[in-house]
Amino acid sequence: MALAGTTGSELSRREWGYAFALVTSLFFTWGFAYGLLDVLNAHFQTVFGISKLQSTMLQLAYFGAYFVYAPIAGLFMRKYGYKKGIHMGLTYYSIGAIFFWPSAKYAKYGGFVGSTFVIGCGLSCLEVAANSYISVLGSPKYAAARLNFSQGFQGVASFAGPMIASRWFFTGKNATSLYTVQWVYVAVAGLGLVLNILFYFCPLPEITEDALSAEMEGAGVQTDQEPFWKQYHCIFGWIAQTTYTGAQVGVAAMAVNFFVDQNVGINESEAGQLFSYCQITFTVGRFVGVVLLNFIDPALMLSVYGVACSAFALGTAYAPGRGGVGCLFGLFFFESICYPVIFTLATKNLGRYTKKGSGLVVMGVGGGAWYPPAQGSIADTNTAHSYIVPFTGYVAMTVYAVGMVIDQARKGGFRFRTVEESYITKEKHTDLESESDGDRKSPIPLEEKKGDEEYVEAVEAIS
Repeated sequence: MALAGTTGSELSRREWGYAFALVTSLFFTWGFAYGLLDVLNAHFQTVFGISKLQSTMLQLAYFGAYFVYAPIAGLFMRKYGYKKGIHMGLTYYSIGAIFFWPSAKYAKYGGFVGSTFVIGCGLSCLEVAANSYISVLGSPKYAAARLNFSQGFQGVASFAGPMIASRWFFTGKNATSLYTVQWVYVAVAGLGLVLNILFYFCPLPEITEDALSAEMEGAGVQTDQEPFWKQYHCIFGWIAQTTYTGAQVGVAAMAVNFFVDQNVGINESEAGQLFSYCQITFTVGRFVGVVLLNFIDPALMLSVYGVACSAFALGTAYAPGRGGVGCLFGLFFFESICYPVIFTLATKNLGRYTKKGSGLVVMGVGGGAWYPPAQGSIADTNTAHSYIVPFTGYVAMTVYAVGMVIDQARKGGFRFRTVEESYITKEKHTDLESESDGDRKSPIPLEEKKGDEEYVEAVEAIS
């Protein structure tokens, strides 16, 4: 049975603001969890005496969960709605976090890996729900700007989490203990529980695929009448998201090693601090992107940022000394808008396939599971040159962005400014109808009509 629902444009200002704020809170939740991963990597190397390669099992579990569970989450929400999908995600999130307690109590690294996988499954649900919900919560014209704003809070949590953990939880005698890990993740589980309760008691307007499809049809857009496998902008968007996310994760994973290996007098402590500054640069870039995306077409802006990412990745790989350090900072800035813009481009005008498509695109986060090992294999020889691996991901993303620009230009003319596509489609649809009506209803000149009548009378007389 189809869920009764609405569209974002039909909500009152109060309903819209409430739904936007509540769903945006989820971005901070998974940003904090992701930010703790790198801290745990280093901590577990010390406590368990494991290698760097073994410690990356946490990343494999985390990002592998997205690859496995995101499509399932999309299908679940297609049947039961966004709100139940959020409840499912927060439940997995809390369960995975609470199982850090016995893993720490009995010092089982495998338990941490398994718990991280469960957390990843929960976060994949939340990403499918939150990214998709924010994208359709209002005019498609500002979808990319809305999603960049919400994801900006994920960026805040991504650098706040490691800074807090490194300063308070994993220093002094706690540097060789799992004791504080228990309490950190009990707090994380509690956060998930509180959010679950808030979502349960607070009304969240359900934006359904049927309502979105009807809205598209009213605007003259019927792209969702084609089968899902023909939604090429979504299929290729998944590929772009996979390569981009893999590149982003690889860039961050090797950043500390890169700073140290540039031979400009940066030690590990300073490198860690510089990495936190890179994350701040990324977050600032995301909020700058919110402003720009209100005026510049998202596909065009992604194309420009994609070229910049590719150039700065090459600069990081081959520029010596402080030049390479500067290029890495530039790379973090231009990465900022890429994930949310790819998501909005890939899921726009999907109508009845919105949740299914969202699950597919979020599945692209799984790219973070296999790009870092490929980069790491080169980094063992030369850390800087390993950034050629992320370069390939940015090139693939740029090809997708340029392809979207060309597709838009072919259908409605080149655009520099962001526009309301439904209005353009309506105008084209109206113009076509007017031309058709004009062909059918254009009045016959009086002289022609009179001549025709005389011709008929003459023929009848001859007969």
